[in-house]
Amino acid sequence: PESFAMMPEAMQAEKQKQIAVLEQDLGEMLSKVPKSDKIRRQKLAELNEDVARRVVIAALDDLAAAVADLPHVVKYLEDAGADLVRNIAIFVAGEQDGNADIKPPADTARDPRFRRYMVNVVISQGEGAPVGAPVVEELNPVYGNLIGRIEHVAQMGNLVTDFLLIKPGALHRANGGTLIVDARKLLLSPFAYEALKRSLKAREIRIEQPAETSLVITTQSLDPEPIPLDVKVILIGERDLYYLLSQNDPDFEGLFKVQADFDDTINRSPEIDLAYARLIASIVRTHNLSPVDASGVARIIEEGSRLADDGDKLSIEIGRISDLVREADYWSKKSGNSAITRTDVARAVLAGIQRADRMRDRAQETIDRGIVKVDVAGEKIGQINGLAVLQLGRFAFGRPSRITARVRMGTGRVTDIEREAKLSGPLHTKGMMILWGFLAGRYAQDVPLAVAASLVFEQSYGGVDGDSASSTELYALLSALAEVPIKQSFAVTGSVNQWGEVQAIGGVNEKVEGFFDVCRARGLTGEQGVLIPQSNVQHLMLREDVVEAVANGTFAVYGVSTIDQGLEILTGLPSGHRGADGSFPDGSVNARVEARLRAFAELSRSFSKGSGSNSNSSPTS
Repeated sequence: PESFAMMPEAMQAEKQKQIAVLEQDLGEMLSKVPKSDKIRRQKLAELNEDVARRVVIAALDDLAAAVADLPHVVKYLEDAGADLVRNIAIFVAGEQDGNADIKPPADTARDPRFRRYMVNVVISQGEGAPVGAPVVEELNPVYGNLIGRIEHVAQMGNLVTDFLLIKPGALHRANGGTLIVDARKLLLSPFAYEALKRSLKAREIRIEQPAETSLVITTQSLDPEPIPLDVKVILIGERDLYYLLSQNDPDFEGLFKVQADFDDTINRSPEIDLAYARLIASIVRTHNLSPVDASGVARIIEEGSRLADDGDKLSIEIGRISDLVREADYWSKKSGNSAITRTDVARAVLAGIQRADRMRDRAQETIDRGIVKVDVAGEKIGQINGLAVLQLGRFAFGRPSRITARVRMGTGRVTDIEREAKLSGPLHTKGMMILWGFLAGRYAQDVPLAVAASLVFEQSYGGVDGDSASSTELYALLSALAEVPIKQSFAVTGSVNQWGEVQAIGGVNEKVEGFFDVCRARGLTGEQGVLIPQSNVQHLMLREDVVEAVANGTFAVYGVSTIDQGLEILTGLPSGHRGADGSFPDGSVNARVEARLRAFAELSRSFSKGSGSNSNSSPTS
């Protein structure tokens, strides 16, 4: 400034003019700097985008070419490439010392920069996958395992999720094929059955949280797109479940149209016996067991018939047969045998019974000690041994019980004490009414049934149901009416119809063996036995000791078709059939019953005349 002040005024004025021009030029230049910077940055961004596009396209080109036939995948790769180009800055490090320094390759599995570009492979049918439509069995059909689920992870005290935490369910894995589900497990899993029905109805899989479907929680972090569903669902389970669902779920039969009811047994024949032997061989091979010789195979086939409760059929419960073979293998090796024999199989069967027969032993003990009264010798009027079966899990055993009958003059009333005490079921009551129908139809065609009778299961403190003792009760009642004793060395089972025909019942093997055990404990005399319906003879598959006793003549099993046949065995007297004159032979059981009933009718008539009133018969109570 001092030098400028010493200049002549004319020169200072000139310099002032020059400064003004320069300031104006500088102002114009400074006003253009932001625009130039913006243009520079724009060109730099375009250059960066161009370079990034080249890099991304080069990286995705080969992958896009490999999936060119999948337009949805190609579109996804294009969108992912465009997003990578827009966000390329997060992959590029800042400048250091004026040089761009690219970071070393990142671990894409952990680097959050790559997470949004990962692919959640829900279902893969790559190398090693089974050829053809998938067949999937879901062993734990809870809601998440069936429909799929959205998982969450904890971050800084919060639960967060994203698309990589969407997990598939069994419907995803079985899509295009078949899904097999245990019906009982499905019904026991909350929300699972209804979710399966919704998916089948809509033909799509929609992943939702159970709380959302029930409106417990209205917020939703993710809403995955529904997946089209094309699947066959097979529900497997017990028959009772099928019937319950058919009856109580209106949607069931519309969704599950095909019913396949598999039998538990198969008809026995030489070809089936051979196939059963091959089945046993396959069990041996699968579990690396000792071979089974011919006697062992025969004993296993016998046990298969016993499991089927029918001598003409075989059980196809493969699991129980396999368990029997494995246990027989244990006993075989313990005995030092090179093969499984009949003895080893018998020991396995006996061991299985001994593990489950505590209640049977207790019941047997009460009879042996005289706590529960059961006679196996002598004769008594109006008293007979009935047979019942108790089922405890898979183990069943027969238990004899005393049935008694008392008669007197009355108005045609047969009192079922079990029913009066509310201990009998409807089937037992039905059997009692059929019994009354038989009496009225055979003996009271032209006279009133002027009898009062009472029937009871002695020392029965639980419920009684079923009609399998109706023939037994009828024998006791006829014995009381005819005043003919019944041999107590016999036990009886079988239902009866109004024509006096003895009908089949269940559990015949256990019933015979139950009475046999009581007789053996008190000593077999050769006079003891069991009466069963003739139609049940084909179901007999008795224990070896019972079969041996029958063969030796120390025990007997009689098949009877009618009440008359049974009366002759139980009483030792002819039952008698009506002759041409309409009467029964003298001395026969039927003649004695009819005579007693006529005597009751005459006695009732004499009382009616004396009292001046009429007596009417009434049905069974």
